Amino acid sequence: MRLIIMPESSSAMRLAAAEIASVMTSCASPVLGLATGRTMEGVYGDLVRLHQKQGLDFSSTTSFNLDEYVGLSADDRRSYHYYMNDLLFRHVNISQTNVHLPNGVAADLAQECADYEQAIRNAGGIDLQLLGIGDTGHIGFNEPPSPFDTRTRCVTLNERTREQNAAMFGGDPQKVPDRALTMGVGTILEAKHLLLLALGSAKADIVACALEGDVTPQVSASAIRLHDHCTVILDEASASALTEQTRRDADFRPR
Repeated sequence: MRLIIMPESSSAMRLAAAEIASVMTSCASPVLGLATGRTMEGVYGDLVRLHQKQGLDFSSTTSFNLDEYVGLSADDRRSYHYYMNDLLFRHVNISQTNVHLPNGVAADLAQECADYEQAIRNAGGIDLQLLGIGDTGHIGFNEPPSPFDTRTRCVTLNERTREQNAAMFGGDPQKVPDRALTMGVGTILEAKHLLLLALGSAKADIVACALEGDVTPQVSASAIRLHDHCTVILDEASASALTEQTRRDADFRPR
């Protein structure tokens, strides 16, 4: 695992965008696994800037998002479909036929999950999977406990997760859907490269738990330590609870 600690959140987001852009320019037909949430907003903003100012080409890129709420249609402003279109897809030259997100209103959710797994296989697998980390230690919506061999599936969301995501639902956790479709931990671990980004002091304790605690299904983010090609980008605030030994081994980037 390569750990990079940046001085501030803006530089961490720029570095994450640069890592994604590097994969895109080094692959003839890149397949990206994408994530949502406030942490990713700056990353997508930087990718849009790279497209508009430096010609970063999305025309041969295929994308698969980690998750989607059950019960929200693609045109619902609170859905991850809407989030991705609003922040990234409509601003770049990606083909809509190459954009994939789980369908949270599918008539048969189990079949939707099986079809999603098959679509990833048909694309040749994911070259780079972007990840955040939730308050429960989840990647995607893999709430504890999530065995490390799980595949794309329907899950019940932890109450803490619903509280964390309530801002998009008028601040009311009870309005956050209680189920979601998510790539499984096993699906995520099959990506060729994992890139986890965490920002801010509120993430410090769970980041330390994931990177220094037990590798356990109780903290699905800890599974990234089993991957042969994993990069973790933190800012100083999110790295603040790490031990001195871990910080000494990290790659610090200057201001």
